[in-house]
Amino acid sequence: MSANSSTVSQLPWQGPVCVGWRQDLEGALYHLANCILLLGFMGGSGVYGCFYLFGFLGTGYSCCVLWGWFNACSLDIILWSSLLAVACLLQLVHLVYRLRDDTLPKEFDLLYKTLYLPLQVPLQTYKEIVHCCQQQVLALATEQTYAVEGETPINCLSLLLAGRVRVSQDGQFLHYVFPYQFMDSPEWESLQPSEEGVFQVTLTAETTCSYISWPRKSLHVLLAKDRYISRLFSTLLGYDISEKLYALNDKFFAKFGLRFDIRLPSLYHVLGPAAPDAGPESKKNDEEVCEPAMSSPQALPTSAQKTPPCPPPPAATNPPVPPSQVRMSRPNSGILASQTPLQSYRQVMSKGQAPLVPTHTPEL
Repeated sequence: MSANSSTVSQLPWQGPVCVGWRQDLEGALYHLANCILLLGFMGGSGVYGCFYLFGFLGTGYSCCVLWGWFNACSLDIILWSSLLAVACLLQLVHLVYRLRDDTLPKEFDLLYKTLYLPLQVPLQTYKEIVHCCQQQVLALATEQTYAVEGETPINCLSLLLAGRVRVSQDGQFLHYVFPYQFMDSPEWESLQPSEEGVFQVTLTAETTCSYISWPRKSLHVLLAKDRYISRLFSTLLGYDISEKLYALNDKFFAKFGLRFDIRLPSLYHVLGPAAPDAGPESKKNDEEVCEPAMSSPQALPTSAQKTPPCPPPPAATNPPVPPSQVRMSRPNSGILASQTPLQSYRQVMSKGQAPLVPTHTPEL
């Protein structure tokens, strides 16, 4: 044991133990194998970097097998080079299998690049989201109804992939749903996981549409299990609902260009269906006021004709305003401020269920 240790310690300080050096160089296969191995070890990371690495290493070790067979004539070189070449080949097969398993359908791949990749969502996380909807793409024909107001239960969350969907309530158009927007995000956010409800709007396909749908229970389980996915859906749904609110807000503007804000608590009572209900009564009162003035003097009795005219009303009395000007006047800010949100809520609840927007919008 001591002799072996002394020999090992003296090897670095002694010259080579070879009796004689070969004067000729190795063949071209040996140098080609080393050059290819050098290129292989310069590979990068990731899936395609592994393809580069194991591809060049497998080719280099194959050249080493040929060199050991034709030039070196050494069995150990052939065996070790063959083993390393087979290992690289198995790694390439594994990478091909992983890429095939990671391949998504065309619709889901486009959805990932459009909606999730800009948010830097990992592909594995996206696969869990897609697996929750079972990778099924559903279709809607033209004028086919996705949900009916007051009838269809809220049991899923759907995202439009292609086409255009019209949203209406009581026959009145509200807004459109365009590709890569949620079709029922307000309904989803309006209910707790343990609650049930029905749609308050009707969704109809204006063109041939395709969409994906997550079952409500399965999606709630996924959101409860993964906090990152829960925050991701919360962000996407919040942005989608704000886009729908801005689309509704663009509908309310007066003739002189003033845009109303749908977030005002009493805007519904200014532009809502309460104004048209009072229209016939005000019109009747205006007709009663104007009827004596429009009657001819011949129809009056003689005594009434000889009666001196009544004195003019005091200057403080304002003349009646024509009904058309009353309807087209700008809403008074004092009226808007005088009604508290609690009073507005009580007035809405006394009428039943308030729609998402006023039934009668101002004329353009």
